Amino acid sequence: MAEITVAESAGFCFGVDRAVKLCYQALEQHPHVATLGPIIHNQNVVDDLTRRGARIVDSIADLQPDECVVIRSHGVSAAVYDQLEQAGNPYVDATCPFVAKIHRIVEEHTRAGDFILIAGDANHPEVAAIVGHCKGNCFVFESEEALNNFFQKKLVNSRKRLAIVAQTTYNILVWEKCLEALPKDNPNIMVYDTICHATQVRQSDADKLSRKSDLMIIVGGRHSSNTVKLYHVCNRNCRSYHIENSDELYTLDLGNAEKIGITAGASTPAHIIKEVQQTMTEIMDNNAVEEDINFAEALDQSFKKIHTGEKVKGTVCSVNDSEAIVDVGTKHTGYVPRSELTDDASKKPSDVVAVGDVLDLIVTKINDQEGIVTLSKKKVDEMKGFEEIIKAKDEEAVLEGTVSASVKGGVIINYAGVRVFIPASQSGLPRGAEMDSLVKTTQRFVILEVNEHRRRAVGSIKAVLKAEKDAAKEAFWETAEVGKTYKGEVKSLTSYGAFVDLGGIDGMVHISELSWKRIKHPSEVVKVGDYIEVYIKDLDKENNRISLGYKKQEDNPWEKFKANYKVGDEIDATIVSITPFGAFAQIIDGVDGLIHISQLADKRVENVKDIVSVGDVVRVKIIDIDIENKRISISMRALLEEDNDADYED
Repeated sequence: MAEITVAESAGFCFGVDRAVKLCYQALEQHPHVATLGPIIHNQNVVDDLTRRGARIVDSIADLQPDECVVIRSHGVSAAVYDQLEQAGNPYVDATCPFVAKIHRIVEEHTRAGDFILIAGDANHPEVAAIVGHCKGNCFVFESEEALNNFFQKKLVNSRKRLAIVAQTTYNILVWEKCLEALPKDNPNIMVYDTICHATQVRQSDADKLSRKSDLMIIVGGRHSSNTVKLYHVCNRNCRSYHIENSDELYTLDLGNAEKIGITAGASTPAHIIKEVQQTMTEIMDNNAVEEDINFAEALDQSFKKIHTGEKVKGTVCSVNDSEAIVDVGTKHTGYVPRSELTDDASKKPSDVVAVGDVLDLIVTKINDQEGIVTLSKKKVDEMKGFEEIIKAKDEEAVLEGTVSASVKGGVIINYAGVRVFIPASQSGLPRGAEMDSLVKTTQRFVILEVNEHRRRAVGSIKAVLKAEKDAAKEAFWETAEVGKTYKGEVKSLTSYGAFVDLGGIDGMVHISELSWKRIKHPSEVVKVGDYIEVYIKDLDKENNRISLGYKKQEDNPWEKFKANYKVGDEIDATIVSITPFGAFAQIIDGVDGLIHISQLADKRVENVKDIVSVGDVVRVKIIDIDIENKRISISMRALLEEDNDADYED
C-alpha cells in the first residue's frame, strides 16, 4: 500500500485566510458586495462567495451605488484608492499585511527619489499593485538573467540609490540567485527580503518532501502564482501533478508510486486538501485490493470443460439460508454463496432466487478433489450493470440506486450490481456533513468517470441536484411576476433579512418587509424551517435576485388606525421612548404618535423626563394625522387647556 504524506505547511496562509474571512463578513454586513477581481486564486472559494452574492468586478467604474467592495489580498495601486474615495463606495481592505508592508517601502523610497527594482511576475495582480505605488519609478524582473541585463545596460543612473523588493510568493531559489547577481558592496543598493515567511516554509517543505517521494500532488488554483511555483519546485525532484480538486485525481496516472506527497498553495482551503488526501487513499486502497487478485493464475486453473472465470448457465436445485445449489451441466456440484447472490445484506438467498430458476453465473473457484465449483451471480449482474453504466455516461443519463455504505472520501451506490463511488464533494451534502446520513437512501446520480480496465465508476449526486435546481429556476423565471404568491421554506436568516426557498430558487424578504413593527432581527418573526406565504415585490433576472414581501396589507396597523381614529379624538397612549424634543407614545400596536415637548404641559418644559417616563399611560388628544408620511401629532397640553377653560367658565 502506498504511503501518503501531506506537507505540514500546505494550504491557506495568514493573508489569504484573513481576506476570505473579511469577504464573508462583508456579505453578512452589507446587502450588496463585490470583489475587485477574484478574492483569491481558488475557483472553489470564488464560486462559493459568488453563490452567496459577492460578484466580481474589474474596476471601480463597474460598482453599483453604495455597493461595498472588498480589496483582495493582492492589494491595489494608489490610483485605485483615489478612485474609491471619489466614488464614495464603502470598502473593506483585505490587502495582505505583508503586501501592504511592501507598498509602504516602495512609497517611502519613491518619495526619496530612489529607483525601485521588483522581483516578480509583472502580470500578477500583486506586482501590478506594487508598481502602482512607485509612480512609474521602477523595473520588474522575473529572473536572474533579467536582473543582469538591467545592470549591464545601465538602465538607471549608477549614482541613484536602488531599493529591491520581491513579490511575497517569489521563488526562493531564484531570489537567492538574484541576490548573488547584485553588485557587491554597493551602499546605494538596499535589499528588502519581502518574500512571505509562509511562502519560504511552504516551498522548503515541498522541496524536502518531493526529494523523498515517487509522486507529488500539488493542490491549488490554475492561476495561483504560489501554487505554480510549488509545482516547479516539486517537478525538479519527482513526477508531479498540479490539480484544483480531488475529482482530477481520477484522470491521473498514479501507478508505480510507493511514496506520494501532497502539498497545496496559499489559496487552497483545508477541506479541499483533506478531500484530496481521502480520495487518494481510497484510490490507492482500491488499487491494492485489485492487485492482490491474480486473474492470470486463476484462468490457468481448469477442470475438464469448466474454467475459473468462465460464464456458465446454472439451474437452481435447492436454496438455503447461506447459498443456492445449482446444476451447471457437469459432474460438479455448483454453489452460489449468499454474498455472491446480492450486495443487500438484508436479503436471504430465497429472496433472490427460487428452485428452477436458470441463472447466468461466473465460475469463481474450482475444487478438483471435492468436485465442487463456486459461482457468482453478482459478477454477471455487475458485468451487465457496467455496460449500462458506460451507456449512461455516454448518454449523460440520470440513474437511480441505493447508497450501500459510507467509505473514506464519499459513499458507494449500488446500481445493477455495480459499486459506484460518489466523492464527498459530489454527494450534494454541505461541506463537513456526515456521509452516513446517505446510507440506505435512494439517490439519483450521473456518471462522471468510468475506468473500464479496473471496472470502476465515479458518479455525482450533486450534478443531478444542480440540474434539477437549474431546471426549477428556469421554470420559475418563465412564470414569475411581481405580485405572485408562493409558499416557501425559510432556509437561512441574516441580520438584514430571511432567504426563502421558492422551489429550486431562493428569494429574500428584507427585514423591513417581515413585520409592520420595528424588529431588530428576522428571528423575531420567522425561523429556519418555517413554511411561509410570500409574494414577489421585485424581480432582477439578470442578477438572479428576487425581492419578496411577507407582511400583509390587511395587517397594516396604519390602515387600522385610519379606520378607527381621527383628529380631535381623545385617547390613552403608552410612552415608549423619550427624546430631547418630546416623547413617542404607542396608540395601537405598530403606530406611535409624537407628543412634542411643547405639547407636554401648559407651561414651559425644560426636560421631557420631568413630565413623563417610559411606560406611563397618558391621556392625549390627536391634533394632526399625516398617513402618507406615517406621522401623528398628539397633545397632553390640549386637554389641560380645555380643562382650564372649563374651570374658568365655571
